[in-house]
Amino acid sequence: AFPRQVCFYNGFQNQLAHLIEAGADMFLMPSLYEPCGLNQLYSLKYGTVPVVRRTGGLADSVQHFDPTTGQGTGVVFNDFDAGGLRWALQTALEWYGWPGVWHRLAQNGMQQDFSWARAAEAYESLYLRAYRTRRGHDFSG
Repeated sequence: AFPRQVCFYNGFQNQLAHLIEAGADMFLMPSLYEPCGLNQLYSLKYGTVPVVRRTGGLADSVQHFDPTTGQGTGVVFNDFDAGGLRWALQTALEWYGWPGVWHRLAQNGMQQDFSWARAAEAYESLYLRAYRTRRGHDFSG
């Protein structure tokens, strides 16, 4: 019915992959196991709402959104089965129908900082705390 709205590309181009992800409204990643991929991080940065199963790095990087508080960065579901996936998709589509809620959810994701600078500061703080504790000089309070 809509031949110009569907495309199949047999191959991989990093720039194209980013354009597709940045242009999407949602990114579905219902992984059984995920140590930590980059796609949900790209989604968050681009304002593409991640819909993920609570596992591994996905659980660490995407927080389930609560429309009553406006907190959270995506849709997170627990069960690796059709019911869990159905619930997640229905939830995402319901929120998508509320423009103010959806805008807040996308904005929350774009405000996340998964940069190396932030990670380096966290590691440095952890190492200093461990060093001070080992030496008996824990000044952290």
